[in-house]
Amino acid sequence: MADPVPVLTIDGPSGSGKGTVSRLAAARLGWHYLDSGALYRAVGAAAARAGLDLADVEALARLTRDTRIEFREDPDGELRVLVDGEDATDALRTEEAGAAASTIAAIPEVREALKDRQRGFRRPPGLVADGRDMGTVIFPDAPFKVFLTASAGERAERRYKQLKGKGVSVTMDGLLREILARDARDADRAVAPLRPAPGAVHIDTTGLGIDEVVERVLAVVAS
Repeated sequence: MADPVPVLTIDGPSGSGKGTVSRLAAARLGWHYLDSGALYRAVGAAAARAGLDLADVEALARLTRDTRIEFREDPDGELRVLVDGEDATDALRTEEAGAAASTIAAIPEVREALKDRQRGFRRPPGLVADGRDMGTVIFPDAPFKVFLTASAGERAERRYKQLKGKGVSVTMDGLLREILARDARDADRAVAPLRPAPGAVHIDTTGLGIDEVVERVLAVVAS
């Protein structure tokens, strides 16, 4: 029997804008929001804090099951991520956390440990789920699916502006190399590789403003 709670999945590579677009779409729809990437980053942060070797699959899977991860909105409406009761939001936004998340996401045991946790976000009146395998693995029965893309150059530029605005010292060349490397890891991993879900609506965000992308995403739900 099909789940009556609707889900809009928004998948895509790093820097495609899916996080911002997903949050805005969820707010417009009045639905819940799942940032699946934050779950993997949180596991990476917990592993670093515990001093675990990312090659120790058994220990990582156990840590994934045991780590308490919570999402809360602060008074300004910003999503905060708590790992075992501690606010880890800022730490999870670093390039190092993103690289660790990409490595961890390639481990089948970790993905399996997070599967039920992600599906638990599906609650009335609906869910907007942002990630890389939301439409292919976690919510294959979702009635609404979107795949966001953008050129690697534009994604690097967006990340550059974001990090420079926070006072982080980065270079465009370095960010572009990291994005291309992460794209390759995500697309080539054996389990749940990054790819559009069957029937997903493709939206190339290169050169588009956030508001225009959000409207195109909401049109998928309205169709």
